Amino acid sequence: MKAIILAGGGGTRLWPLSRQSFPKQFMKIGDDRSFLQKTVQRCLRLASAGEILLVTNKEYQFHVQSQVRELQPGLDQHVLLEPVARNTAPAIALGVKYAEEVLGCGEDEVLFIGPSDHLIAPEERFAELARQAEAIAKAGWLVTFGIVPNRPETGFGYLKKGKKLPGAEGKNGWKVDRFVEKPDLAKAQEYLAAGDYLFNSGMFAFTLRTIKEQMARHAPAIGEALRLTYAEMLAAFANQPSISIDYAVMEKSDRVAVVPLDLTWSDVGSWDSVYDNLPKDGQQNVTLGKVLALDTTDCLIMGHDRLVATIGLKDVMVVETGDALLVAARDESQKVKDVVQRLKADPAYEQLTAVHATVYRPWGSYTVLEVGPRYKLKRIVVNPGAKLSLQMHYHRSEHWVVVRGTGRVVVGEKEHFFHENESIFVPKTTKHRLENPGKVPLEIIEVQVGAYVGEDDIERYEDIYHRA
Repeated sequence: MKAIILAGGGGTRLWPLSRQSFPKQFMKIGDDRSFLQKTVQRCLRLASAGEILLVTNKEYQFHVQSQVRELQPGLDQHVLLEPVARNTAPAIALGVKYAEEVLGCGEDEVLFIGPSDHLIAPEERFAELARQAEAIAKAGWLVTFGIVPNRPETGFGYLKKGKKLPGAEGKNGWKVDRFVEKPDLAKAQEYLAAGDYLFNSGMFAFTLRTIKEQMARHAPAIGEALRLTYAEMLAAFANQPSISIDYAVMEKSDRVAVVPLDLTWSDVGSWDSVYDNLPKDGQQNVTLGKVLALDTTDCLIMGHDRLVATIGLKDVMVVETGDALLVAARDESQKVKDVVQRLKADPAYEQLTAVHATVYRPWGSYTVLEVGPRYKLKRIVVNPGAKLSLQMHYHRSEHWVVVRGTGRVVVGEKEHFFHENESIFVPKTTKHRLENPGKVPLEIIEVQVGAYVGEDDIERYEDIYHRA
């Protein structure tokens, strides 16, 4: 079995922590593993490091690579970059073609498909059920995984189980009778009482032969693309329809089976679901970061840069970041998307939905500490062995002070080493490059001064990350 992990989504339902440039799959909430890293760890129970494909886009390439390298060397060898976003059906087709052409998979190879931002436990049970799905997929079925519901839920799509599959391959599989859209509360209660409806998890298993046949039948434009080479598919990717695998194939095919997952699952699609999945204190509060909660119960409180103190709150969520603060009733967490849409429509606040005060780059990260007329103050962290591009700025000079680590810097024709509590000045219109040759992160404070301090005042001449 090979695994394809879809890691290109840019959702903002967990704003202000999740942003367009750093969405949910890369976030670490409550422990030291991101959602993506936890997904990869689960998939390592199904496939080896060289059999896991990660499909993402160019903007997230270095996030994906750096996070999976933290887990195990070699996990980043199959990162597929979508030229443009085209939803899950074209993304899966791209992974199918890569598995066929680059990995040399045969028609009977089973592919497991999963999103990168779900929580599932226990992992042992997940792997056991995935192996059962593998056997069903080998019999020619498109297998989806349905979550056994424990509550009426209006935020998920459902599927209805039909007859149990015949034969030994179907000991835990049922034919899917139909897919249904997100219901209202009354209908969700009806589904729960009926006992034969499952949450649609967005995870699948099928052979290359079956998915190619079904795409050719039900999504001919994508089926035609699968006749191309991988390079040709990439070149023509923008011409693909933007459509989910559910709409393109699963809801149309008569070869869809479901394996029910009787385990703990969450797509962590709202702050309320974050609350549900994290440990609580004696007052049933989830607190992360710098928090002082007095007479506060049943709340989610996350501090980041500042102390967050609460008094007399109940069923409230408070999420603080360096540049935004969200305060809402916990049962209104689905409306965070409405806040994001309002901010996107307002030029004065649009940037708050796109990037954090901390911005991640392939070499590390920078945090904007303060901006004023003709100046900007940053904290820059360069990972061990990483280097910035050889670059120049037309409108600003830069002054760097080392807080931690050792840096190597080229300014003009001269190369310097500088250490903690030492500084270097970089005049405007001067080529320069910063590098961390050491074994610990290099942290510097940068003061930019000039008529224009925007991030686009940069000309790159050389770059090991191919951005020049």
